Amino acid sequence: MKLCIFCSANNNIDPEFFSMTEELGRWAAKNGHSIVFGGHDAGLMHAVSKAAKEAGGQVIGVVPRKIEEMGRLSPYLDVHIPTENLTDRKDLMMVHSDAFIILPGGIGTLDELFTVAAAATLKYHEKPLILWNMKGFWDSLITCLDDLQAKGVIRGQWQDYIHPASNLSDIAHILSK
Repeated sequence: MKLCIFCSANNNIDPEFFSMTEELGRWAAKNGHSIVFGGHDAGLMHAVSKAAKEAGGQVIGVVPRKIEEMGRLSPYLDVHIPTENLTDRKDLMMVHSDAFIILPGGIGTLDELFTVAAAATLKYHEKPLILWNMKGFWDSLITCLDDLQAKGVIRGQWQDYIHPASNLSDIAHILSK
């Protein structure tokens, strides 16, 4: 499978997130999965691409021009797909991926999560969307989604579109369905 990883490009976050992300990259490579990511050379993006590449996996970067202009292109790309902007990047990542895994991240990661989830609600795709709740990182978001659910503004159950995972075993199980 081509696993799209949405995550932080920030280096100043919990060091355990890096270890867990590296474990994901190695696991993906060892199980024959490719990594599709935003092509940045920092943060969890760097960690997952480096780990996957060093474990023999394929790494596909879908990279906005601004990232390249800043000189922040990952050195671990096997395939480089340039884009004009973030919207094009998300669209291409959805097309080039079989599943999505959301790691800790900020505004950009939330944008990516909800773009993919909204597309699923309208049946543009039926690909797994996994929210890896590393060390409870996404607890407040899960509470917010539960609240929106209770208020009736989400059609169906949000877990029909976004699958929370607590660990790599959960991710492997969701992907095996």
